[in-house]
Amino acid sequence: MQYINKPIYCLSCGGKLSEKPDENNKIRRYCPACGWTYYANPIPAAACVVLGDNHELLLIKRRNKPKPGTWALPSGYVEIDETSAECAVHELEEETGLIGEAEEFLSYFFQNSSIYQRVITFGFLMKIIGGNLKPGDDALDAQYFPINKLPEIPFISHNKFITIIKKKFGL
Repeated sequence: MQYINKPIYCLSCGGKLSEKPDENNKIRRYCPACGWTYYANPIPAAACVVLGDNHELLLIKRRNKPKPGTWALPSGYVEIDETSAECAVHELEEETGLIGEAEEFLSYFFQNSSIYQRVITFGFLMKIIGGNLKPGDDALDAQYFPINKLPEIPFISHNKFITIIKKKFGL
């Protein structure tokens, strides 16, 4: 698989990177000056599953890439100083105005990304403990939908988490 954003310079010393096969014969970018090696790892993300009182599903209409203008679970990329559950909590509030806590880890899913090549998304069932529903800075809209009448959701991982919830609650 080709790197989408192949680094040119070493993140450790600033030297120009070269390529060579590693012990498993994978071609790696490395720094001949200091020995630093670039590994193309998946970017972690978290997605929130929020159910209303009658099992309606909370979705946001995305403002930004990837897939702006489409409906999705509240979600975002995990920051370096947080866990995936903490990311779910902050993304929920940032995108919907709702304050929640990660009640249950649902699963994880790998998928390709037009921005980061490969993403691993961790899904959480969220419990709402406060706030008011309103679209945040990353969302054009935020609303509940009947779980069996959802708009098209373009992210495979989000659809996987919705399927898990449907099975869990017999919906």
